[in-house]
Amino acid sequence: MLPFLRKLSRTSGFFGAFLALLFLCPPTLAYSPKKLKIGLVPSENSQELMRKAQPLVALMRAALGMEVEACAASDYTSVVEAMRAGKIDAAFFAPGGFVLAEKQAGARVILKSVRKGKSFFYSAIITHRDSEINKLDDLKGKSFAFVDLASVSGAIYPKSLLLSEGINPERDFSRVIYAGGHDATVLAVLHRRVDAAATFANDTSGHSGAWTDFLKKAEDQDQIRVIAYSDPAPSDNLCVSRDLDKKVVDRIRKFFLDLSKNPKGIQFLRELYHIDGYVEATSADYEPVRKAFERVGVKIR
Repeated sequence: MLPFLRKLSRTSGFFGAFLALLFLCPPTLAYSPKKLKIGLVPSENSQELMRKAQPLVALMRAALGMEVEACAASDYTSVVEAMRAGKIDAAFFAPGGFVLAEKQAGARVILKSVRKGKSFFYSAIITHRDSEINKLDDLKGKSFAFVDLASVSGAIYPKSLLLSEGINPERDFSRVIYAGGHDATVLAVLHRRVDAAATFANDTSGHSGAWTDFLKKAEDQDQIRVIAYSDPAPSDNLCVSRDLDKKVVDRIRKFFLDLSKNPKGIQFLRELYHIDGYVEATSADYEPVRKAFERVGVKIR
């Protein structure tokens, strides 16, 4: 403590200590932007994502009564950095991106997505239908595609699953790539650029996941086969900057909750991120993700 504050604390008792605390830890001032900037995580090609986001952006402008701009990033960590640097006010985060953004940028989760009535999903290890890979142990010596280092379904959860089966992704594959998006990961398997890959699944039936969301032709979807699923993971979410004005946050929350009850709104959400709506969320919902990061040796800095 600075000398004059130490003296003030001694001579003025509780009041002096209180003033000293305020001096050392000034309150954060909330802000209300003239233009709300929302970051988009790259679940697929960034240009395609931006195209799909425009109808939703138009609805937000009308509902919130303010300018809204969507910004697509090249990878998950770029969205985290954009929030840390104050370049975006809100973001659609994958669960892995959120736990990083919470730690590094003070992101606050307000809503989590729902798919087919569930606010959780799985990681699936997929291969080509004609592949000789039938179980996880068959992956040793094969080429493999992950999505992004921070992707829960595309990297963190599948790595945890592989390690639990005695497979080390760092040394047991002949080649590893990070495709950058779930669409690119599925295509890598479909076109046999890799032997297997990790991506998301909506359930454990084998009939609903990234391959059904991104491959339009049924005959292409049939070329993908799942060999293993992870434990369930909390779904992706919508977060806001820690300093964003509460009134703005409440309006954003209400907009997406109302949208989730409207058939046309649900269609916009399905088009953008293949989801059916949003429900309330808290930071505690993502504790399993933090533990998964620890299991695979990724520090949340």
